[in-house]
Amino acid sequence: MDLASAFPPFGLRVACGDLELRLPDDAELLRLADLVVAGIHPPERRPFVFPWNVGEPAEVRRSLLQFHWSARGKMSPELWALELAVFRHGEPIGIQSVGGRAFGVTRTGGTGSWLGLDHHGQGIGKRMRLMALHLLFEGFDAVDATTEAFDDNPESNGVTRALGYTPNGVVRQERQGEPATENRYRMTREAWAARPDAHRLDVTLEGVAPVRAMLTMDPRS
Repeated sequence: MDLASAFPPFGLRVACGDLELRLPDDAELLRLADLVVAGIHPPERRPFVFPWNVGEPAEVRRSLLQFHWSARGKMSPELWALELAVFRHGEPIGIQSVGGRAFGVTRTGGTGSWLGLDHHGQGIGKRMRLMALHLLFEGFDAVDATTEAFDDNPESNGVTRALGYTPNGVVRQERQGEPATENRYRMTREAWAARPDAHRLDVTLEGVAPVRAMLTMDPRS
């Protein structure tokens, strides 16, 4: 038995041009950890509630490994998160997460991401989000997709708005001991289908059915 047969998320692939989303192996996780240590946002920015990417390099690397191992170990139909590495020409350059809570009932999935600083400003963030939305809507039959970004993260808010999400409220969060405004967004299946590029994206999906079965996304007959 291979790894994908034992744990179906390892067989999941989302490909579009020179980009691919898939679960990274441990060696690839270490390369991603090096990216985080090198920087994934300008030092004056604080895009995360918890500054998991700030600290001694050894601690940051260990934290990233433990987070990914934990996400895999906790995956269940009730709560799951696919922490998919973003590969460009086979090189890991960031993470695009796709997750859901009671997805078989709610059909609602959320996304989050980060990208190595050297890869910012090239349109990759928008493309990998579109790939994640394609997985949710075309692969998993989602009804809604949600995301959020702090008000002082103009790039993330800009990508989200450009993709056609609808504002879905504003909340005050505690961020590293200070209040911060978080914008929330929602995209419906109808809005996705109405996008001019929704059905022109050259996206291929592989290994979707075993993941759907593992996470009981389909009604039982």
